[in-house]
Amino acid sequence: MSQGISNISIPYGHQSIANEEIQAVVDVLSSDFLTQGPKIAEFEQAVADYCGAKYAIAVSSGTAALHIAALSTGLKKGDEGITSPNTFLASANCIIYCGATPNFADIKHDTFCIDSDKIKQKINSKTKVIIPVHFSGHPCEMDEIWNIAQDSKLFVIEDAAHAIGSEWQDQHGKWHKVGSCSHSHLTTFSFHPIKTMTTGEGGMVLTNDEKLAEKCRMLRNHGMTKNHTDFEGQTLNFLDIESHQAPWYYEMQCLGYNYRITDIQCAIGLVQLKKLASFVEKRREIWNYYNEQLSGVGDLIIPIEKEGFRSCWHLYVLRTLSRNDLLLFLRSKNIIAHAMYIPVHLQSFYRNQFGFKENDFPIAETYIKECLILPIFPGLSKNEIDYIISTIKEFYE
Repeated sequence: MSQGISNISIPYGHQSIANEEIQAVVDVLSSDFLTQGPKIAEFEQAVADYCGAKYAIAVSSGTAALHIAALSTGLKKGDEGITSPNTFLASANCIIYCGATPNFADIKHDTFCIDSDKIKQKINSKTKVIIPVHFSGHPCEMDEIWNIAQDSKLFVIEDAAHAIGSEWQDQHGKWHKVGSCSHSHLTTFSFHPIKTMTTGEGGMVLTNDEKLAEKCRMLRNHGMTKNHTDFEGQTLNFLDIESHQAPWYYEMQCLGYNYRITDIQCAIGLVQLKKLASFVEKRREIWNYYNEQLSGVGDLIIPIEKEGFRSCWHLYVLRTLSRNDLLLFLRSKNIIAHAMYIPVHLQSFYRNQFGFKENDFPIAETYIKECLILPIFPGLSKNEIDYIISTIKEFYE
């Protein structure tokens, strides 16, 4: 162990930025475009190509991506959407942003992802969209979820904020990258600094549906279009001109938002995407090492990766009945262990507005009482990892 390592705070997540990203930003700063320039389309195409999707729309955050994805489906007041209670608030908030009502389906006890069997029980005549969350990077059961959605004519939006770089195998043995939208209508990513790759802040929507892609592009930029083939023409008639006579012309056709991303961010993203495979391999290496070293220690329940799934491992999640004491002990040793997520339905807003209560989703509620998240990111050194492991073993001595 390196001398003094116990005096260095070890976060549970951290970005990996090097000279290549810095130079990419400098290059953009020296160019003609800081935003709404060529790097955005270049980044979108690169991510679409990587995932195997037809269309990609880069936005300012993962939350923005979820919002416009939900809006693009036509989700509205009177509709309902189903998502996981074990997720960040945005997965459910995006349903409310559209005026619809959120509902939840409990999670599986082993992967902590939404349980497809529980989804079936929650579908009713008002349900319009299912938002499965690939928690910690482990993909959900997309075969089953897609079949459920198809049977009930529902939209599927994959919340893949944790899961760029993850893959899963369908019932026919074919592997799919998360983001390919092979079993969904839309997929959303987050590029927050603690995620597998980053643009600082930022997000993206992917889809294979041209109409959904066009809708998302408009929603990203105030509901505007400059595509003359989409013009409704009322204002053109007022101006007594043809669209080809007015290259400056635009139309706002729906209520949209300023969810644009910058060329600066996309330049970082392009470099990060080239490193994604190595980031994923490093995370998987750390995840496997934790499992080897912590198996059989105290009352710890180590995480699993189910057959037919390959996770990027955004998070490393243990379970223990000693969670609170162990978490505080680790933090006292400058290891910033974490616990997430407080089930969304237990948040005051959701209790007060929608009547959710304790025991509504017991597996998610048990999970939050027992989960412990350890640091995992490519920049973790072997000495730091061994220090974390030895500190946990010290707690149980």
